[in-house]
Amino acid sequence: MLCLPFVTNALPNSKLIEQQDGTKPDPEKAKQRRKRRDDLRKQKATEVEIKHELPEAERHCPTCPNQNLKFAGQKKNKLWEFVPAHFEFQIHIQDTWACPCCDYVVSAPGADRPTEGGQYGSGFMSHVVVSKCTDSIPLYRMEKQFERMGIPMARSTLCDLFHQAAGILEPLYRAMQLFVLNSLLVLADETPLPVLDKDKTRKGYIWTFLTDDVAYYRFSPTRSGSTPEEVLGDSVGTLLVDGYTGYNSVTTLEGRDRSGCWAHVRRKFFDAQKTAPPEAKHMLAEILELYRIEYEAVQRDLIGKPIHTQLRQQRASPILGRIQIWLEEQRPLHLPKSPFGQAITYTLNQWKYLLHYLSDGNIPIDNNLSERRLRIIALGRKNYLFAGNDAAAQNLAILQSIVVTCEMHGVNPETYLTDVLNRVQKHQNSQITDLLPHRWKELFAPQIPNSLFERV
Repeated sequence: MLCLPFVTNALPNSKLIEQQDGTKPDPEKAKQRRKRRDDLRKQKATEVEIKHELPEAERHCPTCPNQNLKFAGQKKNKLWEFVPAHFEFQIHIQDTWACPCCDYVVSAPGADRPTEGGQYGSGFMSHVVVSKCTDSIPLYRMEKQFERMGIPMARSTLCDLFHQAAGILEPLYRAMQLFVLNSLLVLADETPLPVLDKDKTRKGYIWTFLTDDVAYYRFSPTRSGSTPEEVLGDSVGTLLVDGYTGYNSVTTLEGRDRSGCWAHVRRKFFDAQKTAPPEAKHMLAEILELYRIEYEAVQRDLIGKPIHTQLRQQRASPILGRIQIWLEEQRPLHLPKSPFGQAITYTLNQWKYLLHYLSDGNIPIDNNLSERRLRIIALGRKNYLFAGNDAAAQNLAILQSIVVTCEMHGVNPETYLTDVLNRVQKHQNSQITDLLPHRWKELFAPQIPNSLFERV
């Protein structure tokens, strides 16, 4: 389900469009970006001075007999070094006070724990979650890493911590679905995820439903339309998806308006170049003109503004009319089962949905943004291969939702989880949305010393 990277109104710096458009990246912007990164590294890294002294025996001049060297100053050289992470075995000691006249006893507050009586802290639990969900490191590889650090850690323990974190964060996950239901624009897509079943694996699916605020993932044993129904219900707005019929049940007159994806159309004509090179290249050139309009809107900072809608209607509408006429003329000239014939059929069947983006500048021209959010699932699939069962796959979806939403808002997921795993169970359920990453960043992150949630 993953398409070639292409410009959208969420990607203002598409290298592909820059190359095709004949323009070059701005060197001044690149210089500023490097400076921001250097400044952030210097701000966050611990500065350590290491003094190198000349041995006493070498403080004599080899050319002037009996002449001792005199101190002439210092040279400073900078070196970035990595100090491996380490474990801490913390012993928390609580003072206890008692009244000499009665049975009243009080103790100092103890350490916050993600689970009652648990012996692993939120920092360790968050590291396990982020290592798997962000870095796609399987648990057995984490086990080997900890072994090298001299801390034997059973894989079963890591597995338990991973699933415990999903259980603790489930209230946040349910709150994220409410954001999806109430969003006027949702981008959705799905990708396979194998699930272990007796002696073999069976195919399951991870779906993503993307809004401006959250990236909501949901596991389903099948690819049926029941998952979009469960997630989106009878909500209204726009749903941007590909041509898969599983979304038909929620894109009805009473439900959401369906918007098509031009990146999927482009991919089909790109694949048809082998059998119909001139026609496919002609169509790719026409699609490129549509994307040039979007690229111009990005450069002029028009995304989502009324003038963006006007720009589409004035300049993209004639191109789309020309494409439709040309495709109708080409349809009888190609075999329906040929790659080019299939590309024509797909495009014309989706035509009314492909025109929908003209009505609103907030609607992207393609669904690439949600597809990119599924790449982490595809990468993880290559590493950890499968989920142990349906419940484990859904726990992965819960934690992936939290971690990817953190990344969307420039929040360090490890810092976030270390705080929220301790905070969520004591937080009022009526205000649980305050702990979602984009709100946590404003409300709680400034209170955390040495917070590292800025995105480089």
